[in-house]
Amino acid sequence: MAEKTVSYKCPNCSGPLEFQPGKKTVTCEYCGTELETEVVKKLFDKEQERAALAEKAEKAKWDAKSAGTEWESGETDNFRKFTCSSCGAEIVSDENTMATECCYCGNPTMIPSRFDGMLRPDYIIPFKKTKQDAVNALKEFYKGKLLLPGAFTENNRVEHIQPMYVPFWLLDSDVRVSANFSAEDDYVIDTPDAVITHTKVYDVDREGIMQFERIPHDGSRKMDDKYTESIEPFDYSELVEFNAGYLAGYLADKYDVDADEAIKCTENRIVNTAVSELQNTVEGYMRVSCKSHTFFQENSKVSYAMAPVWILTTRYEDKPYTFMMNGQTGKIVGELPYSKMKAAAFTAASVLLTLPVFYYIAKFVLS
Repeated sequence: MAEKTVSYKCPNCSGPLEFQPGKKTVTCEYCGTELETEVVKKLFDKEQERAALAEKAEKAKWDAKSAGTEWESGETDNFRKFTCSSCGAEIVSDENTMATECCYCGNPTMIPSRFDGMLRPDYIIPFKKTKQDAVNALKEFYKGKLLLPGAFTENNRVEHIQPMYVPFWLLDSDVRVSANFSAEDDYVIDTPDAVITHTKVYDVDREGIMQFERIPHDGSRKMDDKYTESIEPFDYSELVEFNAGYLAGYLADKYDVDADEAIKCTENRIVNTAVSELQNTVEGYMRVSCKSHTFFQENSKVSYAMAPVWILTTRYEDKPYTFMMNGQTGKIVGELPYSKMKAAAFTAASVLLTLPVFYYIAKFVLS
């Protein structure tokens, strides 16, 4: 990140520069670099511009208050909140949908209470995949898994299958990025006495404007990130304005990652992506590294949305196995058990198949 103040440092070694009386150059007392005063002026005019931009960027803030709205009067009268006494997860449903088991930890004790403490979402992606689609997808997921225990596939029954809307924050921003890079080339000279390497260092500036739309950030700590990232992407072009009617018959996870925390994490992703894109334009050098960068955001917006997920739970040898399916696209992920006997058999078979190969290689080498 660029500094908000300017200091006169050598572009080669970062040592302090000092004007020597009687000369027309500014000299670095550490590496001996001499620069024309006009060159120094141009260099530090850029530094002053970066410092001003950095100070301006610090004052630019995301509008986190724009995410979500207050519920309208009477809109939540039919909602209830269930809290898991084991893991603390908070699930919301309409009054006709009974949450009998926690979809995260499997605990059967869900304590109902009055609905409160959640913003009204801005958008929602309605479910497109049905319960039967989820069951069929799980069966397909089993196919081709050679190490699955036979008893698991033959006797497997889905114990619980629950549709749930999971919370997401969506972030939009137009970003102006300015970055300063150090680019280096090496030149090697062979002499009778030694190999001498000369390195030329170049100061490279890049600036650009980039637009980021609907960058998602998971709003639930209970929902395992490796699962949510694996069932992505969702097609955000199918977002519709939220209507409480979409929750009828479904569960909804109450967010426990607030908008400010989502902004902090997503902002780092935006900056790293933007600087990386600028660095990709610095071509033709052996090495390139970023020395400093600033970014200034405009038209920043945060939205609160809900995405559809089917959660399926099955059990094998008294251990629960959870699978998640994207309720829009049908992509499914999950952890499967494996048969130690089958794994041992495959290992033994692999050894037997490779022994003749090693025999003929050894015979050829030793003969």
